Amino acid sequence: MDAALATPCNIQICEVTCDSFRIMWDITPEDSARSTHFFIDLSRKESRDPNRFKHRDVPTKLVAKAVPLPMAVRGHWFLSPRTEYCVAVQTAVRQPDGDYLVSEWSQVVEFCTGDYAMEHLQQLLDKAKGAAGRLLKFSVFYRNQHPEYFDFVRGECGGLMRPALKDISGSHGSPVNGKLHGVFFSCSTEFDTGLPPKDSPYGPQRFLIPAGHLLNPNISLYFADFYCMYTAYHYVVLVLAPVGSEGDTFCRSRLPMLDLASNPFLTYTAPQRPGEEPLFCHASDVILEVIFTEPVSLDQGHVEQIRGHHQLMSLTTANAKKDPSCKVCNISVGR
Repeated sequence: MDAALATPCNIQICEVTCDSFRIMWDITPEDSARSTHFFIDLSRKESRDPNRFKHRDVPTKLVAKAVPLPMAVRGHWFLSPRTEYCVAVQTAVRQPDGDYLVSEWSQVVEFCTGDYAMEHLQQLLDKAKGAAGRLLKFSVFYRNQHPEYFDFVRGECGGLMRPALKDISGSHGSPVNGKLHGVFFSCSTEFDTGLPPKDSPYGPQRFLIPAGHLLNPNISLYFADFYCMYTAYHYVVLVLAPVGSEGDTFCRSRLPMLDLASNPFLTYTAPQRPGEEPLFCHASDVILEVIFTEPVSLDQGHVEQIRGHHQLMSLTTANAKKDPSCKVCNISVGR
């Protein structure tokens, strides 16, 4: 009768990405030589079943031929970005009759997957380019809020709209979610008027600021996300960061940088002749969410009442979840 396999111990997780990791454990030379398969029990932390299954009772979630450790585990069909997982392992020897001699399950180890890497964001960017549509002229960025917000900014913040932490709306793996601080603006315009929309899902007052204050040659422009919320509308998240600022440093190693004068989403064209004004354009077929990483003074623009008669609260994107089934805005890694 074959000797029992030792229980794997000292489980270590390394090289974690948004949809892969490597796993290794202490294994005796004898067990390493005769093991034919490794069984990996991988589950999300919040849904972990306290009644751990046995191999003979329930098919294992992941079965792999034994390979030198550390072993790579990858696949967007079972791994998502920024998600906590529990993992345990068994070693196994396939018997001549097709059954397995298995070790006991190892202890459970917890780990968290990472954000989208630059290569994943580039895939998302390529998809967003196909949905952007033609460029339309605009002249102002705007921020919709309730009167209480602007009263607070005037009374408690010296008239400065201070950066706030980006929520978790959009793609779960976007590096800016829950990490980057900024002041949030829109720039979309109506087709027939070229002006900001009459309605707002965020409040009845609107701060408007000339586009050149936020978009100029001293600003770095980054692509951060592309998503939808179970609707036909698609959103593109862009970051504007003054060159050399803390926000610029954060984005430079995490997000694809866009050319201010030549990209399908948001452009600045310098004046061609003396006396001319810069030209600003935004994409027509996606809704742009623009994050400016530094404080913005109310003195740089003005606040006005929106012209619409109601607020479209159903269109707010606060903490909105991305539609994981949309073929337009999803890529072949975790949502």
